[in-house]
Amino acid sequence: MRTVDVVIVGASLAGAAAAKRTVDAGLETVILERKELPRHKICSGILSPRGHRFLLENFGPLPRETLHEPTSCRGVTFHFPSMVSMPMDFFHGTTPHLHRKYSDHWAIQRSGAEVHDQTSFAGLEEKGDHVLVHARKHGEPVTYRARQVIGADGPSSLVVRAVYPDYTKQIPWFFVGQKFHEIIDCPLSSEYFHFWFHPGLGHYTWSHARDGRQIVGVGFKRGDNFAKKHAVVQNYLEEKHGVRLKPAGDDHEGCAENFGPSLINRYVFGKGNVLLTGQAAGFLNMIGEGMSCALHSGAISGEAIVEARLRNRPVQEMYRRMIASEVRRCSDQWNPLKIAFDKPHEADFPEALMKLSWRERGLVLRDMWNFIVLFKEFKWGRQIAGAALQRPIVGGYSMQRWL
Repeated sequence: MRTVDVVIVGASLAGAAAAKRTVDAGLETVILERKELPRHKICSGILSPRGHRFLLENFGPLPRETLHEPTSCRGVTFHFPSMVSMPMDFFHGTTPHLHRKYSDHWAIQRSGAEVHDQTSFAGLEEKGDHVLVHARKHGEPVTYRARQVIGADGPSSLVVRAVYPDYTKQIPWFFVGQKFHEIIDCPLSSEYFHFWFHPGLGHYTWSHARDGRQIVGVGFKRGDNFAKKHAVVQNYLEEKHGVRLKPAGDDHEGCAENFGPSLINRYVFGKGNVLLTGQAAGFLNMIGEGMSCALHSGAISGEAIVEARLRNRPVQEMYRRMIASEVRRCSDQWNPLKIAFDKPHEADFPEALMKLSWRERGLVLRDMWNFIVLFKEFKWGRQIAGAALQRPIVGGYSMQRWL
């Protein structure tokens, strides 16, 4: 049995950020990763300016091999069924287009933690003052004894399932898939990430350029057919935007996503000496960018462990107090009052809206409402409205809703 201070499950950006904090504090930290590193990661790779600043401040300048081509993204363009398009530049300039296979591995290496790849998490046991982590490496059982454990293993987190066995049954799940196409003709600007507020295309539809090809992505309620959904989007892009693409290559990909927690303030942060962070905890920014909140929440989970030891306080108490700032930043992006009267995003939606004619503004608001209605079946409306009204009164979001 290996005895360490901290075990982090998942060689992710959240895991790297958490490890950076614990290693810098002198805590012996081991990261478990089920795949061989560097490993593939499904992601758009479009990092927000806030996430870019975090990487620069904590890990240094990004090496060229950690970036896709084009190497940067200027901003986001929203497209609507009324054929109104709204390009919005990021505040503070362009941001990197990360190649997650290499950027994650680079950050993990820079964290200074000991990494055990090809080691799959199999379960855990809370023992009061420590946690036993059970894993398998090359099929053989391995056990770790740690004072604290951080689950940074993404939306389909096995650590979440170990701590809250019924949680995954309580939230709606979506499938997000993308296919890669050689380009015949694409009028969509390669400088922007493109997102469609179109209920007929799916719950989450996007496209952007990568390494000489065009990504066409679609998200929808789990159980629908990916190939059919993708074909609808591809045909729409050709008919409405003049995007002509060759048939997709064989390297299409997809994964499960948990969109709901950040919309309705239903985060899951763990129990006892087990902390959950990043998308495992439910963090996801608007338009599906999860890297920046993964980095910041990961760092906070590591800081909470350090602070709990210094102050001799329960780690959950410290973590929940400290993570409230990141909850505000993330849930504000989905808060309709914040969107209407503030600037919670890193691109200026209100300014872009005001540049439109009165007629176009009306069309955009109508199209956005029709898109929101697509989510009616999940019964999030009252929960979102309640959280939005509570935000200015208490200055944040209720901790009582967190698991």
